[in-house]
Amino acid sequence: MSKNNKISALSEKDGIIKPEIVSSQVAKHIQAFRKQEVSAAELIEKIILGDRVALSRAITLIESTNPIHFEKANEVINGCLPYANQSVRIGITGVPGVGKSTFIEAFGTHLTSIGKKVAVLAVDPSSTLSHGSILGDKTRMEELVKDELAFIRPSASGESLGGVARKTREAIILCEACGFDTIIIETVGVGQSETAVHSMVDFFLLLKISGAGDELQGIKRGIMEMADAVVINKADGDNIQKAKMAQIEFNRALHLFPIKDSDWQPKVTTCSSHTLDGITEVYEIILEYISQTTQSGYFNSNREAQNQYWMMETINEQLKNSFYQHPEIIKELESVKKQVVQHKISPFLGAKHLLELFKK
Repeated sequence: MSKNNKISALSEKDGIIKPEIVSSQVAKHIQAFRKQEVSAAELIEKIILGDRVALSRAITLIESTNPIHFEKANEVINGCLPYANQSVRIGITGVPGVGKSTFIEAFGTHLTSIGKKVAVLAVDPSSTLSHGSILGDKTRMEELVKDELAFIRPSASGESLGGVARKTREAIILCEACGFDTIIIETVGVGQSETAVHSMVDFFLLLKISGAGDELQGIKRGIMEMADAVVINKADGDNIQKAKMAQIEFNRALHLFPIKDSDWQPKVTTCSSHTLDGITEVYEIILEYISQTTQSGYFNSNREAQNQYWMMETINEQLKNSFYQHPEIIKELESVKKQVVQHKISPFLGAKHLLELFKK
């Protein structure tokens, strides 16, 4: 190659073609629909008819922290409620790097290939400093996002327990009313707070990888007791044998735990999200669980208990919001904080004073 024809590392290369990030069905509605103000009744009607743009708009509405959106959001949720509860809700968790998004894309694609309508509520972790979130799940699931039978909604976790978006529970109802028969909730997978996701799903799946030094660390009572299945991901290439060894270890560990209220013995299996080996088996385990718990009555009783739990959680949330939005609290809070910092009053006396103002 001549001196003049050498390729420089600094030379500009042609970019890639921008991929289509939404299905053609959604794209044709998006621009016109976003510009117009839509009533709660119209949103409900469109959601029930399967309009995904209306579904996205309704989820944005219920995620809003603006008090003026609260009544309209509740009207939409109540209008959709009679059309909900006809899906299987699956929670998926695992530490960062375990391959949750890749697994969900492979699993979701398998489900749509057999005619299932899949909604993925993927929660992105928010920064504790900037409170920002990348919301990158749509780019990581680039094939599933274009699937006509799939809907992916990334949401920022905010400050809510377990990295679960504040309104994920209500978003499930809207997705079910829109006709999605399989709801997948992806958790952030950090901390000890996966309880929040566990309390809103029918089946809780824990993703693990072998060879990461966490086979024994992974056998922690809290998360393992919640898991209905443990899936060793990335079981391909040179990692197949390690994955099988991890499967044996987790099987042994699970048999040491007490029997679940559902009388279900958690299963351990392996899969590869790249070769797709084992993906079908994961779904068969879920179907077996649904069949067993439906026959025993646990499936319905568990959902009833979850509804009660989320009513109480909503009361707690509303009380907290009402407290901080109270005019007297807004006026006094900073002053009381300063007095506590300066040791003029104790934190307990400061709290007592503010609560008394709130009661008035």
